[in-house]
Amino acid sequence: MTRAMALHRLRISHAFALLVASFTVLFVAVAVLLWHDQQQAHVATDRLQQQTLPEIVRNRQVVRNLEKIRQEGDRFFALGSPQESQQALFVLRVVANHPSIREHAQAAALAQEVEHFLAQAHLHAQQNPHGLKPSLLAWHALSQRLSLLVDDVSVHGVKLASTDLERMSQSMQTARTALVVALVLVGAFLLLLTLMLRRFLIIPLQRIDRKLATLRVDQPAPAYPITRLEEIHSIEEATQRLHRSLQELEQARHQLETLAHFDAMTGLYNRHPFLERASIELQRAHRYAHPICVGMADLDHFKAVNDNHGHASGDVALRHFAGLMRDTLRQTDLVCRYGGEEFAFVCPESSLDEARAMAERLCQCFAAQAIELPDGTRLQATVSIGIASMAGHTLDQALSLADEALYQAKRTGRNRVVLAPA
Repeated sequence: MTRAMALHRLRISHAFALLVASFTVLFVAVAVLLWHDQQQAHVATDRLQQQTLPEIVRNRQVVRNLEKIRQEGDRFFALGSPQESQQALFVLRVVANHPSIREHAQAAALAQEVEHFLAQAHLHAQQNPHGLKPSLLAWHALSQRLSLLVDDVSVHGVKLASTDLERMSQSMQTARTALVVALVLVGAFLLLLTLMLRRFLIIPLQRIDRKLATLRVDQPAPAYPITRLEEIHSIEEATQRLHRSLQELEQARHQLETLAHFDAMTGLYNRHPFLERASIELQRAHRYAHPICVGMADLDHFKAVNDNHGHASGDVALRHFAGLMRDTLRQTDLVCRYGGEEFAFVCPESSLDEARAMAERLCQCFAAQAIELPDGTRLQATVSIGIASMAGHTLDQALSLADEALYQAKRTGRNRVVLAPA
């Protein structure tokens, strides 16, 4: 990944902190708006309870008293006797001095005017029995004015209630809108959070899990698409490091296995794995009654080589002979460095004559090829070999017979192949 991409990579905590901060700012703004609308509704409710409703009640009292004044005025002109007119005038005066009338300027002025007018009409009626008729037309005008004032006061009360209710309705509507916006914000936040979790966490973790489930040392390292989250990138790099560690462990295991099974200098089997495989070949040969032979080989005068030319020259001679054994014997034959300058080999599916022929060819080749030592000198060396049939014997018995034949070859002149007696 380029350096620029690495610089733009985010931490999961930073990404979610940015998302939460943005949501918090918007949600707080909506909450403040919702609180403001609730306060407006509360103020409108208080005004309706503390001002508007008492005002409407007072207006209703004014309306009732004005209607009472108008009714008493009509009764004043409708009654015939002076006593009844006097009673209607008394009631009108009581109503006109009611607190609700006195507190209302227009109603108080009109009530005084009506009271004064009826008092004058009553005085004229006492002086002249027909004195009310001239005043009847003027009373109709005053009655009309009373009716209009009643309508105005009633309409004013309705307007007061309507205004407050409209304000409350607007506040409630705004509050509902803010609540819907808040719910939409919460839903959008949860949806965005879910999408972010799925895209940046769940899907990458599932991909990493699949890579880990199929992680093999014989396959390439897991590859991942570019990610901007530092934590996911760290996990992906950890899986790649794990793959490299597994490969290194596999290489180390293979090296240890090689060291455990093969001689480091010659590349041939060590004694223990050689004996295990030889035992398996012997069991197979006994099971199917097939011929099988074992041989022991030892370089002649090897101590003199080390003493005269050094141990490095001895190692060169051992490697030369090991390479010659691999080239001369068959691929199915087992060959090992048995110890020091001594080698062992097993030839499955081979009779004594066939094994002797291969061993003699090995002796001849080794004696004929000069070994070039590190100091530039050329060394001629020979080998002695003992061969024994493994038929009817255990592995240890056959190796012991081959070893006796080897020492027989040493005693009889070296550079030869000796067969162990059947």
